[in-house]
This record gives sequence, C-alpha cells and structure tokens, in this order.
Amino acid sequence: MQRENIYSLIYVSIDQHLAGILEIHPSIRPEAADIIQKFKQRGFSLCIISGDHEQPTRNLANQLEIDRYFAETLPENKADLVKQLRDEGKFVCFIGDGINDAIALKTAQISISLKGASSAATDTAQIILMDGTLNHLENLFQFSDEFENTMHTNFLSTIIPGILCIGGVYFLHFGLAAGMVTYYIGSSVGLSNSLLPLVKHQEDSKSE
Repeated sequence: MQRENIYSLIYVSIDQHLAGILEIHPSIRPEAADIIQKFKQRGFSLCIISGDHEQPTRNLANQLEIDRYFAETLPENKADLVKQLRDEGKFVCFIGDGINDAIALKTAQISISLKGASSAATDTAQIILMDGTLNHLENLFQFSDEFENTMHTNFLSTIIPGILCIGGVYFLHFGLAAGMVTYYIGSSVGLSNSLLPLVKHQEDSKSE
C-alpha cells in the first residue's frame, strides 16, 4: 500500500514496537454536498483550510468538488490564509467547529460555527447554527439578501420623497400640504417594506 494513496495514519506502538496502524477517514456531513452546490449557484468561491495532510485534504476537496484547498495548515496559519484572501479583495465567511479554527474565525469578516462545537469556536464565532447542522446556511444567506434589498428600498423611499418635495417647492410650487403628503407617502412605503419580511416569514412558519 503506497502512502500517497491512503488517508491519514496513526501509528500505534507498544513498548516501542509497532503494534498497528489506524487509518483515519474524514466524515462528511450528509447536507454538505447540497449546501456546496447552492453556494456555487450563488457564485461563491469555496476553499478548504485543513490541518490534515495533503492527500486526505485533496481527496476531501475532490469528493466535495471544491477546487481550492490548503493542507497541513497550523492554527495561526489558518488566520494568515484568511487574511490573505481578504487582501485579495474577497469577503471571507469562515465556517469552523474546532479549537484550531478559533483564530481564523476571529479574522474572517463573517464567522459561523455550530452548536456542540468546541467552546473556542462557539465563543469566537459571530453566528451559531443551533440545530448543530449546516442545513440553515442557505437560509442565513437568503436572510442577508432580503435584508440588503429591504435596506436599499428603504433608502430610496427616504431619498426620493425628499427630492420630490424639494423639487416640488422650487419648480411645482408645492405648499405645506403637498410636502407633508409626499413625506408621509415615503414613510409609509418604508414602514411597509420593513415589515414585509416579518409578515412573509410568519406566513412561511404557519404553512410549515
């Protein structure tokens, strides 16, 4: 058996004599492949940062269809790699659950861990997935998209009525009443838009 074709090995000795070899296979979460495909559809660049040896890390990357990986990475070097990705202009979301991930979690712009992970990871991460799985990662990014869209619409509902009101005063001879109507229309649109995600997700919860 050639060393490069196997997984990580643990050599067991008794009285300084080799007694056996344990072959360690990484376990892949059942939901991981589906989540990775959804991230690819979003256009995310994915990479694995692992402290394991080169070949096992490459095998894992091939199984998950992830093109970029870093193997044999020490904890402090994980943080350096995250910083390197940030310096390349990337916005980094780091997902980790081990003690060795804590420094990298702190370095990333967004850090995510899981319930049941090491205390170092859960104490450092900004977001904890309380079901202990990756199933809600897609929902998390959907919420982020909805929040960004809501804030964009609210910004427009604040700026446009103000511009209309000022332009109306100078060019259309708006009076006080017209100015107030324009202002309250914009405020109503902004308030309704802010409440829309809450109403939507309450309806989704009832339907489930």
